[in-house]
Amino acid sequence: MSAGSRTLEDLRSLLTSCQGADSQQRVKFYDSWAETYEQDHSMMDYRAPHQAVHFLFENFSGHPDEVQVLDVACGSGLVANLMVELGFQHFLGVDGSRGMLDQAAKTGLYKELKLALLGTEPLPAQPGVFDVVMIVGALRDGFVPFSVVRELCLAAAPGGYVCMSRNGLESESGNQYKVSLEAELQLMEEEGLWSHVATKETDRYMIDMYSNCDHVQKDKYLHGTMYLYRKFLL
Repeated sequence: MSAGSRTLEDLRSLLTSCQGADSQQRVKFYDSWAETYEQDHSMMDYRAPHQAVHFLFENFSGHPDEVQVLDVACGSGLVANLMVELGFQHFLGVDGSRGMLDQAAKTGLYKELKLALLGTEPLPAQPGVFDVVMIVGALRDGFVPFSVVRELCLAAAPGGYVCMSRNGLESESGNQYKVSLEAELQLMEEEGLWSHVATKETDRYMIDMYSNCDHVQKDKYLHGTMYLYRKFLL
């Protein structure tokens, strides 16, 4: 089936096929999805990249054209494409899917792209270098473990920003992930690793493709949460 003939119900079936997959199966899923990923997310009204980029920019101080950006779980390059419109120019991307990195490479925006499955492999980024670290959409149960936020902080330069966005999928595992993530963020603040800049709830993260009803409801959206921290100066 071509991407142009796909429906929301088709996409729901596609996403359902990935539920419960292990990390290697999920990588293969995203490799095969890469070519139609952006078209399909447009159909799902996936707003998280726009929300996260503008959330960062509202709280950012500095000259975007001088900033080094680490785009974690970069996918096909949606976040970098939006950041370029605001003047950011220097990007390093990391993702666990080779197919997604191939799509990101086509944008021509990244100085370098690196393959790594976060949680099982270390974040392949030089510590203390990046003025902005972005991760949008991957902080969820079964994808990127919440403990990876320490690696994001390590990669940030002193005074650098770490911007994180996650969906609020209502499930026992999803709720527990949120509790564990926010406890880790708070602990890192208490340890003096970074300071909290802002947290913002969003009510239109994307169309809820995961509800238990028989059909996708176009007016029913997942909510999300965005977090922004700033690494302490040495």
